[in-house]
Amino acid sequence: MISGRSVRGGFLSAAMAGSLFLGATGCGGDGDGDGLPKDYKVVAGTQLCGGKAVSADASRALKVITGSSRFEASAKKYTIAQAAADLVWAFPGPTVMEDVCRVYKPIGTSDYDLRITWDLGDSAPTGISAPKYTVLKMGELAVAAADKAYVYFACQSDRFSSTAGTHIVIGVERWMMPKPPEGNVEALKDAYATVAHSFALAMAKELRCEKNGGLPERSVLDPA
Repeated sequence: MISGRSVRGGFLSAAMAGSLFLGATGCGGDGDGDGLPKDYKVVAGTQLCGGKAVSADASRALKVITGSSRFEASAKKYTIAQAAADLVWAFPGPTVMEDVCRVYKPIGTSDYDLRITWDLGDSAPTGISAPKYTVLKMGELAVAAADKAYVYFACQSDRFSSTAGTHIVIGVERWMMPKPPEGNVEALKDAYATVAHSFALAMAKELRCEKNGGLPERSVLDPA
C-alpha cells in the first residue's frame, strides 16, 4: 500500500479509501427570462478556473473526457491562486481533500461534474498502484485511470514555513459517476493525466516551487 495521508481512494487518506487501490453550478445570481442566472456564461476550457490552470492540451483533454469544448464559467473562488493560498494556510496539515475547481458542462446538456482537488501528504508516495491505474513519469508519482488521475509532487518554496517543503497531490475525478466510463480507455487515461498535470504544474508555479516541483512543461503519457 502507498503510505501517507492525503489522496482520494486510499493513496493517502483512509477516509477516501476504495477509489485508488486494491453541485453547485459555476455561476450564481438571479435568473432572467430564459431561466438562467444573469451572470451565466459559457466559456472555452482554457478560460476555466481563473484562466491559468487549463493549458491548451488540457482543454483538448477535457473534450475527450466530457465530449464538450464549452463549459460553464467557473465561480470566482475557483482559481489556482486561491487554492494555493488555501494550501499555504493549511500547511503543514493535517488536511482533507479540497477543491481547486469544478468543471460543469453547460445547462441544457448532460450533467457532468469534474472535480479537481488538492491535498497535502506526509511523505512521497510508496507502494504499488491498483491494476486499473497506469503509472506515469511525472513528479514524485502520477497515476491515471479511465475516470480519474493523480499527480504527486514535492515543493520547496519560500511560501512555506518549513525549509523541508511539502508533498502535494492534485487529483482529477468525475464526481458522482453513475456508471463505468465508456469509450477508449487509454485515450481517457491520457486525457485525465493531461488535465491533472496541467493543474499540478499551475499549482507548482503559483507556489513558486523549486524547479516546478520536478514537473515537466508538458504531460508525459508514456508508462513508467
